[in-house]
Amino acid sequence: MSSTLVHILKNECPNCHKGKVFKDKNIFLNIGFPKMNEYCGHCNYKFQKEPGYFFGAMYVNYGLTVAQGIATYCIAQFFFEKTFDLRIIPIIAVVITSLSFFNLRFSRLLWIYMFKDYTS
Repeated sequence: MSSTLVHILKNECPNCHKGKVFKDKNIFLNIGFPKMNEYCGHCNYKFQKEPGYFFGAMYVNYGLTVAQGIATYCIAQFFFEKTFDLRIIPIIAVVITSLSFFNLRFSRLLWIYMFKDYTS
């Protein structure tokens, strides 16, 4: 399980772990819509199986965003006197916005790895 997470964070092909899923070398510090390779450059594994394949990755992205918002609230609440101070909302918005480009790439990688055929 931990090696799979390392492969996901390194943007590696789920089949051979040598090719790259995204054309960008680093999935952490990129701004803009991700540019994906259609096939793995090493083993020719097709990343998008059918039209609309990554529709489910939007739900993974939503879950990541909600988890990050809740975690940000739990951390930020210690810096304010009231239980729920309205000044926490802009902090949560900045964190969610700054992590949105990472979440988009990460959720697609998770989606590819979840539906890889592990029997072969």
